[in-house]
Amino acid sequence: MKIAYLTAGAGQMFCGSCLRDNTLARTLRDAGHDVLLMPCYTPTRTDEPNASGPRVFLGGINMFLQQHLAFFRHTPRLLDRLLDAPALLRLATRFGVSVDPHDLGAMTLSMLDGPDGFQRKEVAALAAYVAEEAPDIVTIPNSMLSGLAPAIKAAVNVPVCCAFQGEELFLDSLGEPYRSRCIATIRRQAGFVDRFVAVSQYGADFMAAYLGIDRGRIDVVPLGISFDGHERRSGPASDTFTIGYLARIAPEKGLHVLCEAFRTLVADPSLPPVRLVAAGYLGPEHRAYLTRLQAQMTDWGLAGRFEYRGELDRDGKLRYLRELSVLSVPGDYEDPKGLYLLEALASGIPVVQPRRGAAIEIVDTTGGGLLTTPRDPAALAAGLRRLIEDPVERQRLADRGFEGVRAHYSARQMAERTIEVYSTLVSGVDRAQGGHRA
Repeated sequence: MKIAYLTAGAGQMFCGSCLRDNTLARTLRDAGHDVLLMPCYTPTRTDEPNASGPRVFLGGINMFLQQHLAFFRHTPRLLDRLLDAPALLRLATRFGVSVDPHDLGAMTLSMLDGPDGFQRKEVAALAAYVAEEAPDIVTIPNSMLSGLAPAIKAAVNVPVCCAFQGEELFLDSLGEPYRSRCIATIRRQAGFVDRFVAVSQYGADFMAAYLGIDRGRIDVVPLGISFDGHERRSGPASDTFTIGYLARIAPEKGLHVLCEAFRTLVADPSLPPVRLVAAGYLGPEHRAYLTRLQAQMTDWGLAGRFEYRGELDRDGKLRYLRELSVLSVPGDYEDPKGLYLLEALASGIPVVQPRRGAAIEIVDTTGGGLLTTPRDPAALAAGLRRLIEDPVERQRLADRGFEGVRAHYSARQMAERTIEVYSTLVSGVDRAQGGHRA
């Protein structure tokens, strides 16, 4: 099958959606499919061999200029291609410029308008390229790019899939009136999409209600990861119980909740030595957040027990995971993905998570962790304490998670399930009449 797969670059960040798209594209190619992975906005940054093509579509510089300056909506294609040069886009993302929410909302809405938005020239160029490639199916990486569907449908008569990968967090951050207008536009563009694909059961159920889409139009293709380099740990890395956090450094990811729970544990003299090691991307808008947490830990007398490692490449991440006794990312929202949970479980590290979002089905399916009350540092501390005090249970969860993630969340299974969904569309079978498969 020939697949045109769009993926949305995230600048300098290792983005979970980019990592998922890249792993899926590589695995589909290994299975014999012809996959054209097309980066949008910026080149993709991945911690595995990058499967995307060299050309960037809907380049971030052009998108911004065409949004704000009418002149750039009519510039020749040669200039547009120069502004879409990957090297220039990488350079631009290094500055980490914060964008005003009003401007961000307006540009998101314009992109959702697709052929009728300010970026119509970029939309047309992408659709023309897809038509030249003549794929059997096209996949859009998230619903905020569903405005591309009408132009793609007009250019090439093939099925269009749209993934759900947690974009509701971004949409909710836009504020009004842009949040409501963007959601209304996505609902309107949904009619041009043949099938939606969510990465978790929770994500499918939530997005059906959030966007007002028939649940029968949404398939579930669970996340899958490559297990290369993930090994079962033979024993503890040290006598110190090490709690890990592996996610973006941002308030919604809940590092402050984990710090509160950590403080409770350290205050108990009956427990062995405990430390907290965090790793993940830190954007310029959240540097003050981390600085406040570090100052707080110093005030509590815990500065020597807390460490921030920064963002890690794949080798660094695998080494980091081997240090951990447990992983926890107590996010303050319903995360529909949980890629970091799969990575920890794949290395034999049990997890302690709030009972919310995709964490529920990942922990229930793999058996590799404990679930606690959301937004409750005391409950989180109790879950962590249980694993500190009971090394036998900790090892049992580690072993179950190690086996469970391989049984249910491999990249190969993700690719096979994806092809099941694509095959029904390419063959013209209307599954919306027969319900959905979770």
